[in-house]
Amino acid sequence: MLIDHAKIYVIAGAGGDGCRSLFKDIFNRKGIPDGGDGGSGGSVIITADPHLHTLLDFKFNRHFKADRGKHGGSNKKNGKRGKILVVRVPVGTIVKDALEDIVLRDLAKPGESFIVAKGGDGGIGTAKKREATAGKSGEEKTLILELKLLADVGIIGFPNAGKSTIVSSISKIHTKIADYPFTTKSPKLGVVKYNEDSFVVADMPGLIEGAHTGKGLGDKFLRHIERTFILVHVVDACPIDGSDPYENYVKLEKELQLYDEKLYNKPRIVAVNKMDLTGAEESLEILKKKIDMDITAISAVKREGLNELIAKMYRRLKNAKKELEENSGEDWDESPDE
Repeated sequence: MLIDHAKIYVIAGAGGDGCRSLFKDIFNRKGIPDGGDGGSGGSVIITADPHLHTLLDFKFNRHFKADRGKHGGSNKKNGKRGKILVVRVPVGTIVKDALEDIVLRDLAKPGESFIVAKGGDGGIGTAKKREATAGKSGEEKTLILELKLLADVGIIGFPNAGKSTIVSSISKIHTKIADYPFTTKSPKLGVVKYNEDSFVVADMPGLIEGAHTGKGLGDKFLRHIERTFILVHVVDACPIDGSDPYENYVKLEKELQLYDEKLYNKPRIVAVNKMDLTGAEESLEILKKKIDMDITAISAVKREGLNELIAKMYRRLKNAKKELEENSGEDWDESPDE
């Protein structure tokens, strides 16, 4: 199960109190102020951990509190700083302030981190001031965590179009496959090898009409393909419900456009699946006439046309990364599965 949304509460540690102390001996009967400062409270840091893949841990543990600073002591002894609390989240997590409804950070790269709640300052001891002061409270925040999967290629299509069979055949994952809709309940990632290189594909749950409004959890699934570089739209050449393949294609394209224009404008490959079935050739000819896009005919079950599809994915992916690099100045020529 993919948990891609969580609400958590973080509290940074309070600062320790400054010490009220006077050093007295036979020579200083009035006393010399020698109270030390309190230690500052521990901050809460959120970091992107490449070894985590879901927000499942936050379903059972939602409260995170850092240590408070230690109080100052006599003889000018300062209190120890509170221990920093590190909260680890999957790469691709967006951290939002729930109360202000703003994005605090988009942790899109492994190892990225930031202080989400700062620890309170420690109090001042009498060695520095006439009166000792108390430590200040640490910041408290209610956060919304949203996870967007990081994949190079998003495999999309209506339920039962054969996406899971395709991804299982071309990558290192094996998803549950059956002849009924919504077999894939959550996005799954797989690594596809091509020559000496590789790239990551995401097997997205089947979308339905009205997905952009949240129907069938469509908006949650669509969110995961926002980060992909290219999309592969899988069209069922012979739908078991008797629906028209071209109409299904148009409906899903419309859902992408209604959800996000940027998502709709991503580079796309159209793969017509189930070419091993009777009537598939007729459907393919109709689709070629109506869709102004290069179409790849495949049979995932028979593993026919998959090598051609992989090669097209790789070429389109390289072009998309190169174009993005030229436009943004960022280097995307990293191995995707590192």
